[in-house]
Amino acid sequence: MSSLPEAYKHPYNFDKKYNKSVAYFCMDYAIDQSLKTYSGGLGFLAGSHMKSAYDLKQNLIGIGILWKYGYYDQVRKPDQTMDVLFQEKIYNFLIDTNIKFTIQIDGYDVWVKAYFLKPETFGTVPMFFLSTDVAENDYLAKTTTYKLYDSDPRAKIAQTMVLGLGGAKLLDQLNYHPDVYHLNEAHGISAIFHEYNKIHNLEEIKKKFVFTTHTPVEAGNEKHDINLLNEMGFFGEVPLEEVRKITGMHDDTFNHTLATLRLSRKANGVSKLHGEVAREMWGSYNGICEIDHVTNAQHANWWTDKVIKEAVKNKDTKSYKARKLRLKEKLFEDVADQTGKLFDPNVLTLVWARRFADYKRADLLTRDVKRFRELLERVEQPVQIIWAGKPYPMDYNAVGTFNKLVHLAKEFDNMAVLVGYELKLSRKLKEGSDVWLNTPRVTREASGTSGMTAAMNGSINVSTNDGWICEFIKDGKNGFVLPTTDHNLPLREQDQKDMDNLFDVIENKVIPTYYDGKGAKWQKIVNQSMADVVPFFGSDRFAAEYYEKMY
Repeated sequence: MSSLPEAYKHPYNFDKKYNKSVAYFCMDYAIDQSLKTYSGGLGFLAGSHMKSAYDLKQNLIGIGILWKYGYYDQVRKPDQTMDVLFQEKIYNFLIDTNIKFTIQIDGYDVWVKAYFLKPETFGTVPMFFLSTDVAENDYLAKTTTYKLYDSDPRAKIAQTMVLGLGGAKLLDQLNYHPDVYHLNEAHGISAIFHEYNKIHNLEEIKKKFVFTTHTPVEAGNEKHDINLLNEMGFFGEVPLEEVRKITGMHDDTFNHTLATLRLSRKANGVSKLHGEVAREMWGSYNGICEIDHVTNAQHANWWTDKVIKEAVKNKDTKSYKARKLRLKEKLFEDVADQTGKLFDPNVLTLVWARRFADYKRADLLTRDVKRFRELLERVEQPVQIIWAGKPYPMDYNAVGTFNKLVHLAKEFDNMAVLVGYELKLSRKLKEGSDVWLNTPRVTREASGTSGMTAAMNGSINVSTNDGWICEFIKDGKNGFVLPTTDHNLPLREQDQKDMDNLFDVIENKVIPTYYDGKGAKWQKIVNQSMADVVPFFGSDRFAAEYYEKMY
């Protein structure tokens, strides 16, 4: 086992349980509000992993990309609808390592520079962020690390090459040879080809690599023309015929997830249900590795409001209610600032906030206009609803859904749509909400993690029975779960049934429970939810489990 150079070493002696060295490759990390290297759930998850690895004194390092413009800044057009701003980010806390090297992209030498995030800065393991924004590169090469998940296919391929080939080459520059390479999603698969080219021994390479697949959704499992990838240098110095032989890709379509499953020792889904779905999804393909599951989790110490935590721990209902009221007031300051609406902290507040992917159905509750209007116009036992989240900027259907909600909100004083859903706003929404709405089509949400951190702050999950929820929720005891709809039905029928069930649960269970007497029933559910969510859905368990199951 090799050691990191002195300047980049872990600031602790490794716990003997976690002595094996691991390099973790991921396209985005949500570490801190000030570091805009993330888009959504994958980044939130990876950021929590880096923090728990630090807390547990694990021998793990993170490798990512320093995105000059981040994902994007979500702002508003004059009519309040969503607009996209790409603004340069500057970080004085990242250390220039002075490590520079080239990788070949599309026949050209592209310079890659490495920046270092010290563990002490945000409480993470040592992390390296790669950038092509250097003077030696031409404009096109510089732009490779400008925008996270670039919409241009060739640009995105180039980005994955910076992560995979560039990340592997960085380890060479550091003369660091980890025992395990963990690819968090298939973006970094080109690292496998870089390592394979050194020894041309597939079985030895497989021993080094493990792989986490995060989604059963088609768009999340990328495919490209294998000839285009070869032309761009995606496989490094490995000849195309050898690539075909070791990946089993004999036509012109290169399936990144399938190839990574064939080139890794072991893979995992990100919840128990997703493990089952992944095995069913990929099980008919020959040559794939074992697919286990490690259920996602989040860093409880970072996410949980300390006063809320202590109040529930001490069964101090009075302190809990006072703190929750204050957290709602703080959230509602943002609502007022963005929308000019004054929300009431004494009113039941529902929040839907996450990535605006189609299968998550952000607008599900609004599709029955009459029933939605009746819900928002209640005089007795009223409700308030907030939406937030970042659609992929080039997903015009998702942006359209966001904007539809913005226009609908203009009709109601108690409905708001917020922009700027990043770590800071996410934490405020979780601290200030009473209910966390989660509406994915069942089997499409591999895990989902936003509800975990909501539960850590006393917000009650109301959800379809998908992803991590299947392992957590006890209906009526620590949250509310919708009856499971047959996922073989046509999508329109699934959506109709789930929408009807969602209204029924909110109207007949959530609202009466929240407003019941002095709130004792609601508090009991809050207490149970907070007791159940940690430790299992805290990322210390999850970081430990990766060592036990995967490394």
